[in-house]
Amino acid sequence: MYAKQPKKLIIMNILDILRKYTDINHRLSQKEIADILVNEYCMTVDRKSIKRNLMNLIEFGYEINYSESIRTFKDKDGKDIENVILSDFYLEREFTDSELRLLIDSVLFSNHIPYQQDKDLVAKLSSLSNIYFKSRVKHIARMPQDKTDNKQLFYNIELLDEAISKSRKVSFNYLEYHTDKKLHNRKRTDGTVREYIINPYQLVAKEGKYYLICNNDKYDNISNYRVDRMINMQILSEFRKPFETLQGSDGRTLNLEEYMDKHVYMFSGENIRGEFVANKFIISDIIDMFGKDVKFSNETDTEVTVIATVNEIAMEQFARTYLPYLVIKKPLSLKDRLIADIEKSLLQYKGE
Repeated sequence: MYAKQPKKLIIMNILDILRKYTDINHRLSQKEIADILVNEYCMTVDRKSIKRNLMNLIEFGYEINYSESIRTFKDKDGKDIENVILSDFYLEREFTDSELRLLIDSVLFSNHIPYQQDKDLVAKLSSLSNIYFKSRVKHIARMPQDKTDNKQLFYNIELLDEAISKSRKVSFNYLEYHTDKKLHNRKRTDGTVREYIINPYQLVAKEGKYYLICNNDKYDNISNYRVDRMINMQILSEFRKPFETLQGSDGRTLNLEEYMDKHVYMFSGENIRGEFVANKFIISDIIDMFGKDVKFSNETDTEVTVIATVNEIAMEQFARTYLPYLVIKKPLSLKDRLIADIEKSLLQYKGE
């Protein structure tokens, strides 16, 4: 219960009550508002004052809906007098409950938001509705493990958003997974940490991850980098290259819809237990595709055996994408299918 409050706070407390307790399915009469003011705010307010403050809120621009009814009573001379009664007050919400639930689900199902920030975001989104909505979503949560090991994600997004808006280059170090399933700084062959100078153009979300569409300053092609893999980011004073000067841009500015249409990677079908030998430099891609439940064994300086329970179509597409850098061992049916396709492709290339 609140401590006793000054009368000048009546209007703010009424607004707070409408936010907490009302929506189109939950409405309050002036008497019910008065009762809540007494019980929760230690304020005794008559109905005339409540009505006056409600009308002031509407005049100030708050979307407060209510119903009107006519009540007839007799005055002291016995004449019938009609009085307009206002009731069923509720605050029109900026977001419907279904819209908020969609936003909360998007947060929960994302792969790039750290667990604590995930909880904070869900709490903030829930606060945009009332107590009835909060009671329905309080049992919805994500398991308390992070899907990303980089806590700088939101800071990276803020910096990249600023750099893109100012057309500036950025620098950062880039992380990659090793067989210990932990992120490490990507290094040069001499063992020093590699610094990336990037021309940023657009942030996009795809399959639960944030990507930066950009250009590595050393080259003239278009690249995609994972935002949750970036650390130690800085905005540089140098202006970025124009996108239309890059190879693959066809001399045009970035058309995001067209770009995303050409970069789709989705599959469906049965899961299988796959086994393959892969070059170690694609470990990050393996964990990205199949998660941290993969098992590594028989590690050498250059190769590692990988076992994963995966979607067979995804496994096949992954194998085709990284054909020179891995060899499928199981299932044999997939191995045989890939061998047949490789032999067919070889004949076609020789025929050409």
